[in-house]
Amino acid sequence: MSLLYALTGSFDQRGGNLLLPAAPAAAITGEELPSAKNMAPVLGLAERPLGPARANHVTTRDLYRAILEGKPYPVRALIGFGANILLAHADGGAGREALKALQFYAHADLFMNPTAELADIVLPVASAFEREGLKIGFDISPEAQSLIQLRPAVVPPPGEARPDTDIVFDLAARLGLAEQFWNGDIDASYRHQLAPTGVTLEQLRAAPGGVRVPLETRYAKHAEADAAGRPRGFATPSRKVELYSQTFLDNGYPPLPDFEEPQIGPTARPDLAARFPLVLTSAKPTLFCQSQHRALPSLRRRALDPEVELHPAVAQARGIASGDWVAIETPDGSVRARARLNGSLDPRVVVGEHGWWQGCSEAGAPGYDPFGPQGANFNLLIGSAALDPVSGTASHRSYLCEIRPA
Repeated sequence: MSLLYALTGSFDQRGGNLLLPAAPAAAITGEELPSAKNMAPVLGLAERPLGPARANHVTTRDLYRAILEGKPYPVRALIGFGANILLAHADGGAGREALKALQFYAHADLFMNPTAELADIVLPVASAFEREGLKIGFDISPEAQSLIQLRPAVVPPPGEARPDTDIVFDLAARLGLAEQFWNGDIDASYRHQLAPTGVTLEQLRAAPGGVRVPLETRYAKHAEADAAGRPRGFATPSRKVELYSQTFLDNGYPPLPDFEEPQIGPTARPDLAARFPLVLTSAKPTLFCQSQHRALPSLRRRALDPEVELHPAVAQARGIASGDWVAIETPDGSVRARARLNGSLDPRVVVGEHGWWQGCSEAGAPGYDPFGPQGANFNLLIGSAALDPVSGTASHRSYLCEIRPA
């Protein structure tokens, strides 16, 4: 994708894929601390050195393996903040067993969900309307990037709910890390982060709509001259756009991009395609955010049930009418959804939806078993055996399935 930006002359250009300016905020991730540098390698780094682990991110497959098999080292405890991973990621069955096997699991969230239900302790958190939130730049345009805002709380949190930041700072103090967390002073952490911007905490609290800082938008920064008068170039070893990537080759990958057949597809696995002849992909429903919001009556009334789109000819051949409950079956599992006919689809392709579990009594809509074939958890259909070799991403967009009347 980045090569297409370069080949079309669109990279870092007006109207193209622009590298936006940003206010000079201080880093707060702690990666420069000796304790961070001395940590064990991130899960997945040895197998996929150019994947998420390179930026200290962990895939759920690597997390589950470390918990269940102790490879490359055991993970015994987990703290989750608002991540409903058993609905949002592939191989929810393995994920469920992994979370059950932990010695300790704490989960902080707004609502109980299938992932939180496996925790030893569930901590209620404040919503965005019940806590302050600092945002330095809003990412979507140069104008938005110039805005710094300390969003105020609109109402106090109910009951024992607390902001995530309070939970993290107090936990750090209990673990003997108070000094690295500004001795528990959240305002001090904000001041540290804001200092290079020249904007003060007092200014932000006096202006809830935010304060703008002057930013210069420059285009084609790679063409600017460095101190030696040469073009600055790109963040690559050669400082050029690398159609041929030595970095990929050095890490055992092909140096040139090429098309590869999906690992679970009719060409690569004709043995599976005989039983599962349709290609399964997925798309996000526009009404909901990931696995959230299906309990809101105003939204749920517009989408009462999970749906799977298929071509009318495919439905007719299987005795399926629009709105029928059907079973979506893959080599890894089965779930249910209502059929939605779409004549614009390639007849070989069906499109599912992920994130379904919540009920909504006000709309007369049921909840769904997140771990069984009578439920609607799309991610029970997707296994973790076929992963992208570079990123470790599961095959959410291309799998094999069959559709049958339920």
